[in-house]
Amino acid sequence: MAVGPNVDETDVVVIGAGQAGLSSAYFLRRFGLGPVVLDAADGPGGAWRHRSPSLTMDKVHGVFDLPGVRREAGQEGGRPAAEVVPAYYARYERDLGLAVARPVRVTAVTGSGDGRLVVSSGAGEWAARAVVNATGTWTRPYWPYYPGAGRFRGRQLHYASYRGPGEFAGRRVVVVGGGASALHVLSEIAGVAAATTWVTRRPPVFRGDDFGEDARRAAVALVEERVRAGLPPQSVVGVTGLGYTPVVRAAMAKGALDRLPMFSEITEDGVAWADGTRLPADVIVWATGFRSALDHLAPLRLREPGGGIRVDGTRAVREPRLQLVGYGPSASTVGANRAGRTAAANVRALLTGDATAPAA
Repeated sequence: MAVGPNVDETDVVVIGAGQAGLSSAYFLRRFGLGPVVLDAADGPGGAWRHRSPSLTMDKVHGVFDLPGVRREAGQEGGRPAAEVVPAYYARYERDLGLAVARPVRVTAVTGSGDGRLVVSSGAGEWAARAVVNATGTWTRPYWPYYPGAGRFRGRQLHYASYRGPGEFAGRRVVVVGGGASALHVLSEIAGVAAATTWVTRRPPVFRGDDFGEDARRAAVALVEERVRAGLPPQSVVGVTGLGYTPVVRAAMAKGALDRLPMFSEITEDGVAWADGTRLPADVIVWATGFRSALDHLAPLRLREPGGGIRVDGTRAVREPRLQLVGYGPSASTVGANRAGRTAAANVRALLTGDATAPAA
């Protein structure tokens, strides 16, 4: 594919302006590269813009400061994260003078005959010597299939659509999932709903330590092993276990953590297990996580036989002009900043031909 006459040429394009994308843009600028930053949303904040109003700052699993501009932590504990974090991201973009083009939804990334990657969108095309992909996961909620799902007469929703406990008053609710999202829902709807049932595929593991820096790095390393092997990434949160956060303690205090194993099918009026046990339900909340939003990268044919994209650090092994941040080990606040720095250093090495240049 040749680059057409109406394509803007640039050194590097960053796709996505959440934590990983902004971190990458910050370090690229530190390294003397002026990235074009594209974001599909109509305002700053990444996935935080879409979180439930009931998820206040004192409940979030963790918000790490972006590099270079600290978050003004203070009397924000009871404020919705969907307000606080986007406001911080907006200030970050403003303070750095970072002009994010939005809303720009990238539809494809393809190779060209002159060694560039062409980033296509409804707002135009860019031919870049390198691309940092930071599209995250929020736009791809994962709904596992269970027999009978189509005949359930109640309501089913994914955590991405959860907006607080009020709409579940008087309802019998089954919450599916073993992570922080499920605990958030249970901690709020227990005592409001007529009944809550927590269902997970594996027994939950509660962690009694304070999960310090060494433990966080070990968790990231486990996910890195998978992406180096070309396997679909496992959630970082999934390998850390559940800490005794305020959300977990609230759910425990309400008696909402009597977990049941995963049901085998969904009936018209509830769920059922293989041993014949049946449970009536009005609502099923699928707090079952998200998958990486990477459909626009399909033309590059990066998928391995194992189903994932093989990544070394942040570099796509099959396409060294592409960096993946917010993927695998950096798909959380634990790893996103470090990944942004790594991706920017890799891009600088690619563009200058100097792999030994020190990080800023």
